Amino acid sequence: MEEKEALAQALRRVPWLSELSEAHFARVLELAHRVEKKTGEALFLEGDREDYLYILLEGRIALEITVPGRGRVRVSTIEPFDLVGWSSVTPVIQRRTAAARAVLPSRLVALEAAGLQQLCQEDHHFGYLFMQQVANVIASRLWATRLQLLDMFANPIPGEESQS
Repeated sequence: MEEKEALAQALRRVPWLSELSEAHFARVLELAHRVEKKTGEALFLEGDREDYLYILLEGRIALEITVPGRGRVRVSTIEPFDLVGWSSVTPVIQRRTAAARAVLPSRLVALEAAGLQQLCQEDHHFGYLFMQQVANVIASRLWATRLQLLDMFANPIPGEESQS
């Protein structure tokens, strides 16, 4: 019981979770467990199955994709209270589209994606609040990706411009 209480206290610090009713919060807590990652340790890799959505409590997580000719490229850095692995709660994508690696020692909460999907189906009010948060994450990641792409095309690797 002590572990669940510590987890509940940690989740109560997440701003968007404060909008949930006590009943919804209790259901989310049932789906949660803590995860800790050391600097450099992978949370998940590109292509992994999507079983969990994560909330970063402390530390920093880098999202990376593999780009042919460039290797691993960081596309975003996740800060505390942000979501990691949002595609795990969408019905279309079945595998991770990026890797997530700890930049600093990190503490996260893992939420069972299937349980969250079921909760969204059973309770549309919860589903609306939850998916609104997921939509905000997707929008901010698309914006960050756009900026990365603009930077990549504005500053090509020497020798690449002659290959086009």
